[in-house]
Amino acid sequence: MPQLDTSTWLTMILSMFLTLFIIFQLKVSKHNFYHNPELTSTKMLKQNTPWETKWTKIYLPLLLPL
Repeated sequence: MPQLDTSTWLTMILSMFLTLFIIFQLKVSKHNFYHNPELTSTKMLKQNTPWETKWTKIYLPLLLPL
């Protein structure tokens, strides 16, 4: 049974990492990023729903008397 030649694995792995790094850098460099991002208001507007104006009571089954 022939033995597996692993002498070139280090070279292949290092070249793969270098190639992936270069590809990633090229992809990131093509994006346009905002230089001064504006702060946006995160305050939520309250919406009136029909069930908020009515009195409701929720009965849980475990709270009912036996």
